[in-house]
Amino acid sequence: MTALKGRDIEKFLSRPDIAAGLVLVYGPDTGLVSENAARLVRHFAGDPPDPESLSQLHMSEIEADPQRLGILARSPSLFGGQTTIRIRAATNKLAPTLVELLDEGAQSLFIVEGADLKPSDALRKQAEARKDSRALPCYADTGQTIDTLIRETFAQAGISLEADLAPMLRDMLGNDRQVTRSELQKLVLYAGEGGSLTREDVMRLCGDNAALAIDAVVDSIATGHARRFDEAMTRAASSGTDAQRLLIVSMQHFSRLRVMRAEIDAGASVEQILTRTTPRIHFSRKSSFEQQLRLWNDDGLAAACNRLASAILDSRKSGPLAPAIGRQALLAICMAAARR
Repeated sequence: MTALKGRDIEKFLSRPDIAAGLVLVYGPDTGLVSENAARLVRHFAGDPPDPESLSQLHMSEIEADPQRLGILARSPSLFGGQTTIRIRAATNKLAPTLVELLDEGAQSLFIVEGADLKPSDALRKQAEARKDSRALPCYADTGQTIDTLIRETFAQAGISLEADLAPMLRDMLGNDRQVTRSELQKLVLYAGEGGSLTREDVMRLCGDNAALAIDAVVDSIATGHARRFDEAMTRAASSGTDAQRLLIVSMQHFSRLRVMRAEIDAGASVEQILTRTTPRIHFSRKSSFEQQLRLWNDDGLAAACNRLASAILDSRKSGPLAPAIGRQALLAICMAAARR
């Protein structure tokens, strides 16, 4: 079997153990598929790639001209040496042609990019079964792989990070490699070689401004900070957030607090709840959640939910008055928290 897993994938990418044959790079993370295929291209065809030894095709081109791949693979390089052929968006229709060329002993390396192939798919079966082939699955990044990528990216550029910034950045980036790479490069360009990054820099460059503004509104009303509420409402309005969304998200937040409050009343500790709750609470909001759970009891949370439900209904009946209705309801809850 030549299906690579775990550390074997990185080992192969760093030092491939075949010179000709098939390398199938596939999986649900299209960004990582493209990145790993590009690494292989640089290894075999140079950086930048030598145009005389590298050919690149899309599956649609092969389907439009079925003979084209065979001609490329069977034609020797003008200057000798190996030919590298990169094929994007490959499907199972490519398998018979590849098998034919590999059985002929074509002195080419086929770097083939596929989607999330099942074990029964012909392309994956051939790559895993043949001795002259390798199969490299690419799955969504885990927290550990994102941490490593963040650390390596900024270390290469000599960029220092503010304390606890790496975990925050990991949570913001998600697990698509292409998106992660793009966001990290944006931060590297902003900081410059040997520069530094703060939490504010990352929030400004990578944060979802609307989502951050809503979080600020919710946390300010749940902790009873009227001034922060006013500032947060201004930011939410400037980011294009409408009153309906604010009310609905606030309703979801207080419903979630009520569930958490019930667990505390049943004997669980605040720390236990914050650690195991899903979706995970970002570390930058944990202290606010702790304060909210100390302030509110079940009766108060139930009243807040009822007030928000009524405001949602009223705002739907009176569209033009929705912003005023929403602000009044949210401010009333903020004042209720301040009195606790």
